[in-house]
Amino acid sequence: MDTRIEERIGQWRGYLSRRRALSADDVVELEGHLRDQIDRFQASGLTADEAFLIGVTRIGEINSLAREYAREHADRLWKQLVADEAPRTSRGGVLLALALAGMAAVAVKIPALAGIDVVGGGDGFYLRNTALLVMPFLAAYFLRCRRASAATVVGVAAGFAATALLVNVYPFVPSGSTIFLAGAHAAVALWLVTGIAYANGAWRSANARMDFIRFTGEWFVYMALLALGGGVLAALTVGVFAAVGLDPTTFVLEWMLPCGAAGAVVIAGWLVEAKQSVIENMAPVLTRVFTPMFTLLLMAFVVAAAVQGSLVDDGRELLMIFDVVLLVVVGLLLYSISARTPQAPPSWFEWLQLVMIVAALVVDVLVLVAMTGRIAEFGASANRVASLGVNLVFVANLVGAGWLQVRFLRRRGRFEAIERWQTGFVPVYLAWAAVVVAVFPPVFAFA
Repeated sequence: MDTRIEERIGQWRGYLSRRRALSADDVVELEGHLRDQIDRFQASGLTADEAFLIGVTRIGEINSLAREYAREHADRLWKQLVADEAPRTSRGGVLLALALAGMAAVAVKIPALAGIDVVGGGDGFYLRNTALLVMPFLAAYFLRCRRASAATVVGVAAGFAATALLVNVYPFVPSGSTIFLAGAHAAVALWLVTGIAYANGAWRSANARMDFIRFTGEWFVYMALLALGGGVLAALTVGVFAAVGLDPTTFVLEWMLPCGAAGAVVIAGWLVEAKQSVIENMAPVLTRVFTPMFTLLLMAFVVAAAVQGSLVDDGRELLMIFDVVLLVVVGLLLYSISARTPQAPPSWFEWLQLVMIVAALVVDVLVLVAMTGRIAEFGASANRVASLGVNLVFVANLVGAGWLQVRFLRRRGRFEAIERWQTGFVPVYLAWAAVVVAVFPPVFAFA
């Protein structure tokens, strides 16, 4: 590290050392965490000053005194950063992101230019390959920014190559269920493979997995904002050209929207990386807002099911909606964990989460009963078995999360155990997605 950063670390260390609440060993441990954070952020393309600023803020999430330092000094550090480093900040990262976003936009249009219909697709080419046309460029961005080792590059490339081989060699029935399931689960699997690039190969690390979970939430928020902005831009484009007697609808639908969406995948990733700052991330903030709402939703459904005397309508669409609700519940748990200080004592919010987990488990059991009934009545189709498998994964996740939450609330367990449980499920999601992509098509005759 350069002299200036060493001086700032020294000032930070001296500040903490003067506080009686921290022992010398505590200061050494916190300094080690800070240096690790600085190294990681510099490896991702940030300058030393940016890495120090963000690292100090992140360490502040671990210790209240470190957080006090960040609060007292962050404004001055930020002003120095803007004044001294703004002209040079991550210019290479911007150019790399723009270049890869442009490549993704071109890649998603090449099949259409070759005569493959985007909507129908004949043999479902876009349904099978959309993720393969876009996500390699986001993975390449992380591999380049982290200066990934050859082993990491080969591992990530192998994941993409294996997926491409499976979804394009299998003789899918174009209108069948397995092609849709394979395409959707391939996107999930490739996103998690991209997470290996994000973690620079350190996929066994619980901290690396949690960092990628944080990134996923922030990426989703940025993608939603970019989608809103893109929608406004598309509407204005149609309106402006229509005012002079031209119809740009074909251009907007066939070029602007697909190319913009493909490029936005990379740009959103760059935004998350470039805009990490002292401002609290959006995903955990939204979690605090929506957790009470989803808890009330789940409880209302349980009460309604009891009053109606019927478990749940066995319609496929309704069961799919419940799958989405359960996915949101797991997401809310993940992002509340990602933003919580592990050393903080239990609060009312953890009790609310426990209520949400219990209600979600009740709903999940009702959905499983309905799914089992559909399979018994209509047989085991690919959609039904896939939905059943996803719900079993959710049940296992929520049961473990609920048990660990109870232990934590009763002060018989540590919060870190809850975090390890959730990060430990990431490989489970990857394994299930791989099974659906590789095993389901031949088992169900590619229909």
